[in-house]
Amino acid sequence: MARRKVRTTAEFSLSFLDVICCGFGAIILLLMITKTVQPQLIEASASNLQGVIAALQEQLFELRGETRVLNRDLNAKQEQLSQFEERIAILRGQLASVRSRHDSIQVQTNTDDVIGEQLAIARQQLSEEQKRLLGTQYKPQNNLIGGIPVDSEYIIFVIDTSGSMFSYAWERMLRELQATLNIYPRVKGIQVMNDMGTYMFSRYRGQWIPDTPGRRKVIIDNLRNWAVFSNSSPVEGIETAIRTFHKPGQKVSIYVFGDDFSGDSISQVIDTVDRLNRSNDRGERLMRIHAVAFPVYFIMEPAKQHPNIIRFAALMRELTHRNGGTFVGLNDIRP
Repeated sequence: MARRKVRTTAEFSLSFLDVICCGFGAIILLLMITKTVQPQLIEASASNLQGVIAALQEQLFELRGETRVLNRDLNAKQEQLSQFEERIAILRGQLASVRSRHDSIQVQTNTDDVIGEQLAIARQQLSEEQKRLLGTQYKPQNNLIGGIPVDSEYIIFVIDTSGSMFSYAWERMLRELQATLNIYPRVKGIQVMNDMGTYMFSRYRGQWIPDTPGRRKVIIDNLRNWAVFSNSSPVEGIETAIRTFHKPGQKVSIYVFGDDFSGDSISQVIDTVDRLNRSNDRGERLMRIHAVAFPVYFIMEPAKQHPNIIRFAALMRELTHRNGGTFVGLNDIRP
């Protein structure tokens, strides 16, 4: 019987070797690819960083240049500011000097002023010699000039400073105020306020402005540009004048210059003034109230005309009648 040959199996076959070789080949290929790509990426990154750095440096140079320009402009502005501050200091010193001289002129009095004051009072009253010559039964017919009583020693102007007055009738108002001053050659005191009771000269708040030719000129000059808030109602100014300046024994006249009345009630105003401006034992009011009406709204086209001008005339006619004054209604606002 023949013996069979036992064939031994090889530990490694060709297929296994193929797998091993392919694996080593893949590893070698990966290593080659990695070594080839990595320098390119680093080179590109370095190139990009250099570009960013160059751009940032360029921006830095531009900012430095702009900073130099701004610093130069700032220094120039600071120099100009110093020059302006120096000029302001000089102007303030000049203003203080002018105010000091102005106040010294206003406070100053002399013998001529006293004589003029006494002469003005003498013109408005009968002298003892006249009374003796004319007899004790003689009574003057009136103390009027142009229909306006001029027996007052003090005068107060209450002026409507509303936009309609300031824009259309201001020059005529200045002319009428100057004419009013002219019929009083000399008084003991003057005061100027607007219809809200705001004083034109705050340093004379609550006191009389001494009357001199120089002060009269200053009043007119300041009035030319005196535009303060107004509610187009003379009530506040009249009440302020009566409450502040009434003093027993003083003869005071209030002159109201305006073009309209925006208040709610005419009768309420009349009652208030009656209560403040009481009559003395002889039936005379504490203060005379005069009024001048400027027809501003009458010269406008019908669409802009307002009934407040009629109400102003009605109010002031009654107030002047009750308080011993005169109402004057102008027919034109041209100076």
